Amino acid sequence: MTDRDVFEYALLRVVPRVERGECFNAGVVVYCRARSYVAARTHLDEAKLAALDPGADVTGVRAALHAVEGVCTGGEAAGQASRDDAGRRFRWLIAPRSTVVQPGPVHTGLTADPEAEVERLLDLLVR
Repeated sequence: MTDRDVFEYALLRVVPRVERGECFNAGVVVYCRARSYVAARTHLDEAKLAALDPGADVTGVRAALHAVEGVCTGGEAAGQASRDDAGRRFRWLIAPRSTVVQPGPVHTGLTADPEAEVERLLDLLVR
């Protein structure tokens, strides 16, 4: 049996018009403390975005999603979070906010491969 570690994840939701509260999933953030691992994968469905808000700023939404990926990657792409450990970056990303890209609630699970888990969750819950 392969050793499995606890991981946490949150979906990234696009809320084009915050006042209406309509949203759709556009990414996932995964954190595994035991492996000091944090990563995000995103997929923007432009047709869903246009259906909820025909005038939405697609470039801006895409940039916000890529910024989340950058914070997870660390280094210069993480901006001010570049010196934070994986756990602090994850906690910052999942903090509630009232913007077009919002994190959903945090869920947990067990995994032997956090990197594969990111892709599995993206396929299962976003694409």
